[in-house]
Amino acid sequence: MSTDLLALANAATAKLRAYDPGHDLPALREEYGARLIELGSNETSLGASQAVAAAIMAALPEIYRYPDPKGGALKRVLAAQLGVDTAQLALGNGSHELLMLIAQCFAEAGTSVVYSQYGFAVFAIATAAAGATPVCVPALPADHDRAPLGHDLDAIAAAVRPDTRLVYVANPNNPTGTWFDDAALDRFLAKLPAHVVVVVDEAYAEYVTAPGTSSAVRLLRAGQDGHDNLIVTRTFSKAYALAGLRVGYAVGSAQAIAVLERLRESFNVNSLALVAAEAALADTAHARRIREFTAAEREWLAAQLRERGLRVFPSQTNFVLVDFGRDARAIEAQLFRHAVVVRPMAGYGLPNCLRISVGTRAENERLLEALA
Repeated sequence: MSTDLLALANAATAKLRAYDPGHDLPALREEYGARLIELGSNETSLGASQAVAAAIMAALPEIYRYPDPKGGALKRVLAAQLGVDTAQLALGNGSHELLMLIAQCFAEAGTSVVYSQYGFAVFAIATAAAGATPVCVPALPADHDRAPLGHDLDAIAAAVRPDTRLVYVANPNNPTGTWFDDAALDRFLAKLPAHVVVVVDEAYAEYVTAPGTSSAVRLLRAGQDGHDNLIVTRTFSKAYALAGLRVGYAVGSAQAIAVLERLRESFNVNSLALVAAEAALADTAHARRIREFTAAEREWLAAQLRERGLRVFPSQTNFVLVDFGRDARAIEAQLFRHAVVVRPMAGYGLPNCLRISVGTRAENERLLEALA
């Protein structure tokens, strides 16, 4: 007797699709070796700090032990750097887990979650997993002078309903690369009712160089009142080059974090990730090199692509979104034949676009050669 397990799945899960990585990268690495250029996952091409490797090696003898379930040492370092209390921090298996956890804690059937049309894909997944109703707000137009396809904060605020419990925004946003400044965020938050939890996902915040744009964490420091419903999510996967270790964190009021801790898995961040993240924070020189290199190389790559007649959207991240003016599947296939992997955007409703991570100069030159 066979059983249809999909029919037994709950309604929220039945609507979801499994994560599609795009390509089997481990198999491609084995096939192409050093020829493979990976520009599809927004990783840091300069790699992690040597201090991270040393910290991991030193921690290896203790891997038979469970990790610190509270992540106390890492929280203390983060709290000192961010200017918040350790009770305002929750750690996660990447910021992805935390975005899902927030929806599990604050949304459910009979409530709604609001996010932007081209917001991070996890926003929609977290909404579905919580059984909540999605309210997807149209993005700014493609010809917008500052944030094409970016968040329309006024429209997002207007879309909040009496049953809305959660609003997700990303600053800067993946996959568009667009951002909004501090003044725009302040105006946005002032429009939202107190019963709505606002999540600002800042996975790419370390790369921001735009004037007047800082982290929303500034609103959560001591002396800043009226932001109990604000949660900021960050990650070590991007600017700290720890994507393979999966560690992120959320910053909020002590009350908001206490809610997340009720449902957070006890040992969700492994011991090697904990020490690696702490070492990455301590190596400020390496983090600065990554930021400075990425900003300069991003502008060089964008200029090179524009010289070839392509539309490159403005970006404050470690990637650029490129519009080829036609279905980009053939272009992606051409790059793939040259062992260059980028990220197609058809799943986001942008079939003419490819998202291209900023690589080293040699990697970016290979990309340009393959496009030719």
